[in-house]
Amino acid sequence: MAIPQNFIQELVSRADIVEIVGRSVQLKKGGANYMGLCPFHDEKSPSFSVSPSKQFYHCFGCGKNGNAISFLIENNGMTFIEAVQDLAQQFGMQIPEDDATPQDRERAAQQRARQATLTDVLEKAGEAYRKHLKNSSKAVGYFKGRGVSGEIAKEFGLGYAPEGWRSLASVFPDYDDPLLAESGLVIVAEGDDPGSGPGQARRYDRFRDRVMFPIRNVKGECIGFGGRVLGDEKPKYLNSPETPVFSKGRELYGLYEARQALREHGFVLVTEGYMDVVALAQLGFPNAVATLGTACTPDHVHKLFRFTDSVVFSFDGDNAGRRAARKALDGALPFATDVRSVKFLFLPSEHDPDSFIREFGRDAFSRYVSEATPLSRFLIEAAREGCDLATAEGRAHMSANARPLWNLLPDGALKRQLLAEIAALVQLDVAELSNLWGNRPPASGFRPRNSQGATRPTRPARTLPPGRGDRALQIVLSDPGAWQTLSHDDHQLLCELSAPHGPLFSWLDSQVHDHGPQSWEALQAARQGHEFESFAVAQVGKVLPNIENDLQELRQILTLELKRRTDEEMTDLVARAKSDPAAYERLRQLVEAQKAKSRS
Repeated sequence: MAIPQNFIQELVSRADIVEIVGRSVQLKKGGANYMGLCPFHDEKSPSFSVSPSKQFYHCFGCGKNGNAISFLIENNGMTFIEAVQDLAQQFGMQIPEDDATPQDRERAAQQRARQATLTDVLEKAGEAYRKHLKNSSKAVGYFKGRGVSGEIAKEFGLGYAPEGWRSLASVFPDYDDPLLAESGLVIVAEGDDPGSGPGQARRYDRFRDRVMFPIRNVKGECIGFGGRVLGDEKPKYLNSPETPVFSKGRELYGLYEARQALREHGFVLVTEGYMDVVALAQLGFPNAVATLGTACTPDHVHKLFRFTDSVVFSFDGDNAGRRAARKALDGALPFATDVRSVKFLFLPSEHDPDSFIREFGRDAFSRYVSEATPLSRFLIEAAREGCDLATAEGRAHMSANARPLWNLLPDGALKRQLLAEIAALVQLDVAELSNLWGNRPPASGFRPRNSQGATRPTRPARTLPPGRGDRALQIVLSDPGAWQTLSHDDHQLLCELSAPHGPLFSWLDSQVHDHGPQSWEALQAARQGHEFESFAVAQVGKVLPNIENDLQELRQILTLELKRRTDEEMTDLVARAKSDPAAYERLRQLVEAQKAKSRS
């Protein structure tokens, strides 16, 4: 989505930064500005200043500063696009999308309105569940038996869904409202419904006689529920189904409530259930979150790293826990940069975090967390599992296991150290193993991202014919929305260029990924100190006024370069095809692709 810069400026000018920051920080008037405790670092005396006249915040302690959009990104863990959409919705502003048709915009507006309506329905149900909890002695008794205080119950919005098939009918006058089914609160089944008359579908509450855990997104909106039975009935846990506002593969229970604690504690503890999260908050570990009945995904990990650079996954020590940890490893590897920490905590099979702390105490649990298995060690353990390293076959097997895991890592010191460690275990030198795996040294420390934000493998550095690289750089630096009109393959092609072009395209990709499209002035301020800063300034200085069709020119540059690379590859494949079956197959694929393109 390419959002015009003038719209962003208008949006920021309309926003009341005091009101936006004040939702998360207690502010007091101090002269012309407002002061409060910084939400980005732990402090006892206020050093966080918010200026209503400048619509700007600044912390004199940690140096964090910015406008309303950057506050939502830094404090609420939103992406740039999410922050703009959130502010635009608050002020009733329609985001102009340069590359969208009027029909696309209308559909997007309808979807946003529908999502807002669904969250309103879920909020109303959550309020009803909280009222029912106060009137249910057995539900209150369950939480008290688990050591949950009224304060923690209020913080997490805990509730109770009473017995009965249609309790929500007393909350929503129109029980047949399609929104109740669409939000996942009501199930519609085939067959006659005694409550609705013959010939009508059966409708009944999804959650019945369960303690309820509202699931909130990073904005604090209720998007679904988790319910737990009070006894041993099956299923013990029940989550809302996938809906337009809830996807269990992207959401984490307790993340909204844990935001501030993540900064204070310096890490996030990922557990396996929402009761673990509530119990840990009660026992002094409010920095816990949980996946929602699914394996940890790359989307989960990506979201967590918006809030902290240190993640500890907590699993049971049994086989099921090991399998869950293995899936979490796959999700975490693409994000394991040299400045991030990922660990795996395996509790004794008879304990979960709650029972462990109650038996051994908070300090013992803290030590257990600090001694958790680092990602590097767990990767080695996963790769060598079932491999007899005393034999050549076992070492070869480990090499085959390690390769796909190692390839997921972004380039950096950690990846290179692990290559050396794996090479030593399989009794090959680093160069031999690297050659065996078909790896070549990257052109720079950057790795282009895929559509989920994960990094991807690089190819050897290339150069463009004279003038093309300069012109492509001029276009994307001068036009805030140009980079987002390109495909991920286009990004990779440009980022793989040799210096100075490749590193500058790589840097721009990181800026757009983290902050959205920015004007040249904003990029120039952020780029100070870059190795090729002067080259970028010189290129933008060469841009001629009133140049038309820049994006078409950029597309033409990329099309020509892709054709040149394909021609070079085919020439090489023709020379090897007779003796190399893989080369022959690749050549055949390229020829077929060219024929299909010429027919279209």
